[in-house]
Amino acid sequence: MVRDGYFYGLGSVLVAGVIAWLAAWPYAVPVLLLAAFFLWFFRDPARRIPEASGSVVPLVSPGDGKVTDVSVVASGGTSLGSMRNRISIFLSVFDVHVNRSPIAGVIREVRYQRGKFLNAMGAHSAEENEQNIVTVEGEGRTVIFKQIAGLIARRIVFNFKVGDHVACGERVGLIKFGSRVDVLFDRDAAIQVKPGDRVKGGATVLAWLPVGQPVAQAIHAGVAGEREAR
Repeated sequence: MVRDGYFYGLGSVLVAGVIAWLAAWPYAVPVLLLAAFFLWFFRDPARRIPEASGSVVPLVSPGDGKVTDVSVVASGGTSLGSMRNRISIFLSVFDVHVNRSPIAGVIREVRYQRGKFLNAMGAHSAEENEQNIVTVEGEGRTVIFKQIAGLIARRIVFNFKVGDHVACGERVGLIKFGSRVDVLFDRDAAIQVKPGDRVKGGATVLAWLPVGQPVAQAIHAGVAGEREAR
């Protein structure tokens, strides 16, 4: 369980005890149910991390949830400045909210962007919502993943800094109470998921990435772009 679960859960139990002492125990039942929800929400199950297979490495899901979009976008707001695959995953309040690194490597950039708290399933949330944008470099690849706040989520937690090494599927943080995670990666990857699929953080392979330098891809006119404000 994430440490926050003990903070919210045990805090609610304490409040329930005070209510039962000052009034009567039936009045404390709703608060006890809230405590149980907090303990359940901040669960952190162990996951079996996929391993590299031959000349390809796995790009794993950074979070639990439902795939809402698989598309090609422009990452011009980043240092990469090119067209890249993007997979978007929506995390409801019923999903595990611990976030994991999609690949093994070194964290090259961490950029926090202030913004709105629009519905995380909306098309504009990737551009306008408050978010944490992380760039990881490893196996000759550079992958960007975003922790995006939603309508309810108001706090994004990220526990690493630039220069830190992370393992594939390693726990790196969480987003509280409903959110979205995006992953941007090279276009020569073999994508394994589609919109509507359910994925698990650290366990589900979103795509297989060939080891080494990415193959150059032509940019086709008419592909939808993504603007990322600095």
